[in-house]
Amino acid sequence: MLTVVRMECLDGSRSLRNRFLTALDNALQGEEVREFQNARVFMEYLMKREGGAMAEEADARERRNAREQGELKVLFAAELPQSGWNMQVLELNGFLHAHQDLLEGWCGAVLICGENEQFTKRTGRDIIFAANDAGCAFPGKPLCEGTGSLYNWRTMARRMDVDVEQAFLRGARFLVEKLLDFQLPEVEHQDVLMIHASSRKTSNSLLLWEMIEKEIKKRDPHAETHEISLRNGAVVDCRGCSYETCRHFGENADCFYGGVMVEQVYPALLKCDSIMLVCPNYNDAVSANIAAFFNRLTALYSAHDFSRKKVYALVVSGYSGGDIVAEQVMGAMNCNKNFILPPHFCLLETANDPKSILQCENIEDRAARMAAEIVGR
Repeated sequence: MLTVVRMECLDGSRSLRNRFLTALDNALQGEEVREFQNARVFMEYLMKREGGAMAEEADARERRNAREQGELKVLFAAELPQSGWNMQVLELNGFLHAHQDLLEGWCGAVLICGENEQFTKRTGRDIIFAANDAGCAFPGKPLCEGTGSLYNWRTMARRMDVDVEQAFLRGARFLVEKLLDFQLPEVEHQDVLMIHASSRKTSNSLLLWEMIEKEIKKRDPHAETHEISLRNGAVVDCRGCSYETCRHFGENADCFYGGVMVEQVYPALLKCDSIMLVCPNYNDAVSANIAAFFNRLTALYSAHDFSRKKVYALVVSGYSGGDIVAEQVMGAMNCNKNFILPPHFCLLETANDPKSILQCENIEDRAARMAAEIVGR
């Protein structure tokens, strides 16, 4: 059964409400749903359900069985007024960040209707990030958003030979179908590709990865890990080839600009089950080489399916802002390039001086938990 969380706003227009309800009705056509009329009722349901599961072992077994059968599916549906703020969304996100295992076993997707051209993607990403922090997994491209003019559906409308309104409605329906069909892939022994652009002499991020890698090997000696460095300007950024040119090269796992992306990254990425991006915080953003890596993935993505590969991230900040970097990774790899976002996809830490990551309280436990998430044991 599909769970639907409706988050309407008080200050939106009638046309926004009509489009929101039309999109939601079209997305859910014929499906059996359990609908929550607002975020607070859903939060109360989660707390009651969690309390029951902790109180009774039978309820805990039922929860695990539901996860295995893929029954815990949730669609977060929200409308955004001109201001771009929906108070229900803000309340839900804060609640989920404060209860970091409450959506363990759930898989989710997000539908957003906006009243202007801004804020829809930001809001959708914030919901995904908060729900993932609480243990919710997401399939690749889990966000369907409609801006006020629906201009963001113009290209897809041309491909479908329909108007933008119909394209958006079809996108909403496709999102629900994808969610209902989605299952986290099971791999007996993980093949993990680690990408970084850091200096091993000073990098707290790489020290953290080494702790996780050690735990991976301890938990599964047959798991494979591979490392590729993009340091020192190794990646030429994308220059914006035409779609046809990009796809032509991508079909052969190639790119016009060649280099380490074609020689090392593309073959390793096609082979791996999961990718780990090690991303220290540079001015509240990933490094230039990691950003170029995102852009250069377009050629391979245009001709290959990433929908069964998972993305993980390590983000270490010298001061603060790691969540901004984590959402950047999530947006590029999950929302854009179709990688699966597994539960708790990102480990966020704060460490400044070289090797100070080793003094972070309980860092070994968090590294072990990340390793367990990756290998599934």
